[in-house]
Amino acid sequence: MQAKSGVFSPVGKTVFIDFDGTYAHNGVIPAAHVEAVRRAQRNGHRVLLCTGRPKALVAADDVAVFDGLVAAAGGYVEVDGQVLADRRFPAYLAARIVELLEAYRGVYILEGPDAAYVTPAARQRLIDLLTTGEHAASFGEAADGILAPLLITDDPAAESFAKVTCFDLLVPAARLATELAPEIGVVPSSIGSLGDKAGEFFLAEVNKSVGIAVVERHFGLDRADIVAIGDSHNDLEMVAYAGTGVAIEGGVPELLALADLVVPTPEQAGLVVAFERLGLIDSPVRAA
Repeated sequence: MQAKSGVFSPVGKTVFIDFDGTYAHNGVIPAAHVEAVRRAQRNGHRVLLCTGRPKALVAADDVAVFDGLVAAAGGYVEVDGQVLADRRFPAYLAARIVELLEAYRGVYILEGPDAAYVTPAARQRLIDLLTTGEHAASFGEAADGILAPLLITDDPAAESFAKVTCFDLLVPAARLATELAPEIGVVPSSIGSLGDKAGEFFLAEVNKSVGIAVVERHFGLDRADIVAIGDSHNDLEMVAYAGTGVAIEGGVPELLALADLVVPTPEQAGLVVAFERLGLIDSPVRAA
């Protein structure tokens, strides 16, 4: 993964962009967003993707647009082909969370940088949930991008993973997390229609701001020159951490309260608005 901007300007910003609900809507990336990233890079700014997804669930062509990747909600960091961080569940915690997910009949995906795993039974339930169930409309074209890369495992506790996404638990995800506290944290699913029985489990000391801090140290950045843009619960820490925090309209209320700037959704090319208002790209000249 090579920098796209040539020589980085010493006065440039470093921008971290969430994927789902910020850069893309239901898996669809507006062409105007791709072009905005490239224009910002040509202007001497770094732009990195900062997603809750693992690297394995982000298309290589989408990653290639950016100057780096913070994935697994901060657990994995890669810049210029160099892996700077790769945090995963230790074996005892992996076994414990799989045990609980099975006990509470969750549909779950074990997410690592190289692969994402499901059990055979979970895969079929996931297909039903994403494509024909009552929540299918919430996923749209993103369903194929989630399903296609998944590998089947018959021994989930033996796999190496950094994060767990689960759906359709018998109990709220937050309740399950209490049985793993304090080592494991949970945030609600970024797809609100899934309700409280869906969520994302991660190592408690990991969040997107942790991944951003790795990049900050690597390049010797001034935090005032860091911009973070997101819409969901797993973006709270990074928006609070950045010198400039940007939220997407309709994002979670806690995030909107933190943000220095609120911009439209991806369907309205909100990233273009954000980049223009922050001076990362020039606004088009409009006729009077």
